[in-house]
Amino acid sequence: MVRKAVIPAAGFGTRFLPATKSQPKEMLPIVDTPTIQYVVEEAVASGIRDILMIIGKSKRAIEEFFDRNFELEAELEAKGKTEDLERMRHISDMANVHFVWQKQMRGLGDAVAHAKDHVGNEPFAILLGDTIFDAQTPVLGQLLDVFDRYQEPVVALEKVPKERVSRYGVIQGKAVIDGTYLIEDFVEKPAPEEAPSDMAIAGRYVFTPEIFSFLDKVKPGKNGEIQLTDAMRMMVKSRAMYGLQVNGKRQDIGNKLDYIKTNILYGLRSPDISSDLKTYIKEIARDL
Repeated sequence: MVRKAVIPAAGFGTRFLPATKSQPKEMLPIVDTPTIQYVVEEAVASGIRDILMIIGKSKRAIEEFFDRNFELEAELEAKGKTEDLERMRHISDMANVHFVWQKQMRGLGDAVAHAKDHVGNEPFAILLGDTIFDAQTPVLGQLLDVFDRYQEPVVALEKVPKERVSRYGVIQGKAVIDGTYLIEDFVEKPAPEEAPSDMAIAGRYVFTPEIFSFLDKVKPGKNGEIQLTDAMRMMVKSRAMYGLQVNGKRQDIGNKLDYIKTNILYGLRSPDISSDLKTYIKEIARDL
């Protein structure tokens, strides 16, 4: 049974400068809700309430967000804003959130390695802090079902256009059943003509604790970073690893265009602004 989740959220977010000079990119809002809240809610909806976040410099706002703000709560209560008060308390009550600092930005693999003491000898999930999914069934929950079936590591996959595979890490593997693949290897950002598949890694993982021993063996690559994919390539040679083409649309908040698209999508679903937003989109569309 998987009881713990790890959310790496230590990156600088340089694509969003100057906004991220003093604000974590994971705190950038989708309409009125920080991205990181959607990620935590996915873990909770999948049955996991023990969450470790790997944070770095200028990420103190994440810690404060998941802590209680008694002054704000008292103000909302005094003004009779019961609904807002309940929403604020939900943020701090929905999970047991812990924090570890990654003092040097040495890549995703190094960030995950910081979770070793917290995870211990248990399987655990990883959810990237700048990726959310639009899915009826939580994507992490879908992975956990596959893990329960095989008791082996599982990686979320999404099908991408062949001409865009060079932007992603993709798998080489064999289809098993119901969108599940037995993975043979991982290829990082291949040229379209050399890609072994069009199935890309999609920001959600379930690992057994053995991943830490492989992370210890990874040699630093570009910019001195430890890559999680390098450890996964080692791991897949010694034990079975599965990939699942998940049911849901990935919203990558890591770049400006997709961030704006996601805000529009969620804004159109927001009861208080959807009507006015539709009108505005139609108005500006006439001038495009």
